Amino acid sequence: MLEKLRASWADTPLVEALDGERIRIGGFIVPLEGDGTHISEFLLVPYYGACIHVPPPPPNQVVHVTMAEPGLAARLFDAVWLTGTLRAQRSSSELADAGYSMRADRVEAF
Repeated sequence: MLEKLRASWADTPLVEALDGERIRIGGFIVPLEGDGTHISEFLLVPYYGACIHVPPPPPNQVVHVTMAEPGLAARLFDAVWLTGTLRAQRSSSELADAGYSMRADRVEAF
């Protein structure tokens, strides 16, 4: 039963109509790549504490983000607004599976 539940959780539907859309979206940062001060790659999650507490949000609520300009000065769970082109593209990391990806052109404090 647990395996069935995990498979269902991992296969959440994506909104394919959003693929290629330029959007602004808010959320919290979970760093994946960086030097301790500046972040170049992260997960955008919908609520504070996501991915640290088990289970992480389902993939259709997680965005894998790379920065157009390297070196975002941010910390774990900073709240931000991102602007960029969204892709309905699944990816996986140690922390969570993401259903979407984005190359962020603009990052603002929430």
